[in-house]
Amino acid sequence: MRAWLWDGSAGIDHLHLAEASDPVAKQGEVVLEIQYAALNPADLYLAERRYPYPVSPPLPHVLGRDGVGTIIEVGEGVKGVRGGDRRVILRSHAGVFRWGSFAERLSLPNESLVEIPTGWTDEEAACASLVYMAAFRALTMWEQLKPNSVVLITGASGGVGVAAVQLAAAMGHTVVALSRSQEKQRRLLELGAKFTFDPEDPDWRAGVKSALNSSGVDLAVDNIGGKLFPEVIDTMGDLGRISLVGELAGPVPNFNTGTLFSRRLRIGAMALGYYTPEETRTTWNELLKLMLSSGARPQIDRVFPFENLPQAFERLKEGPMGKVLIRVSP
Repeated sequence: MRAWLWDGSAGIDHLHLAEASDPVAKQGEVVLEIQYAALNPADLYLAERRYPYPVSPPLPHVLGRDGVGTIIEVGEGVKGVRGGDRRVILRSHAGVFRWGSFAERLSLPNESLVEIPTGWTDEEAACASLVYMAAFRALTMWEQLKPNSVVLITGASGGVGVAAVQLAAAMGHTVVALSRSQEKQRRLLELGAKFTFDPEDPDWRAGVKSALNSSGVDLAVDNIGGKLFPEVIDTMGDLGRISLVGELAGPVPNFNTGTLFSRRLRIGAMALGYYTPEETRTTWNELLKLMLSSGARPQIDRVFPFENLPQAFERLKEGPMGKVLIRVSP
């Protein structure tokens, strides 16, 4: 099979397309022939040696966590599936501790797969699981929000950002979305945001406070970090909560913890790695119900040929509107 092999050095220029041995289905596993795979910032973090966890996969390594494909081999002890079944990668160690989906074939535990949601295209199914579960976790990791709470989302046009906008709107909350692009702001309003602002506008915080009649934000889902983070804190209301999902803008400079005290704010990191397979499946089913009720569907920015994975990563760096995918096999 063909696979994008990473040699372990920092940078996407250390990925190269090469022939590799076909995977074999071990006990409890299947082999999936990948049709589409989606890129995530976590793939970029790992390739650039900026991953927030100490991860040292065997080298060479294959990145990629999301994907959709056809089962072509079933290992011993696997029940409920057979060759030819179409499946989505839900969540597993693929792309982190074992080879991932930027390859023509992938072996993984059968418990890490789910059926393609009814009515979804292969492209939509390939790009949804990680970002929607991350967004759902970020929205629900604290005590339950009151009806029509205010949810602020940074990096709202990215994968997790779009998912958070759609899910928060489906939950009945008032969504404030941040994006530097006016065109993306327009799309975010169509997807469920009530207000949109440009985070590079020096007056954006005043605009949020005016739109909310100074009530403040109840929950912020932060995908960006960096110098924007203290500004997000400034918009928070009493007892506000901040769910940290990403750090696309890097470290937070000059952060004064005293800004948390008077409003009793809390900050917490979203993590999916501690979910059991049962919890992962329950979360997936819950968020699918929300999407079905609201009519929300995954948003795809662009699909690249398998051979153009480096260009797909460059698009991810540019800031897409939704998800970036590669078409692995026809």
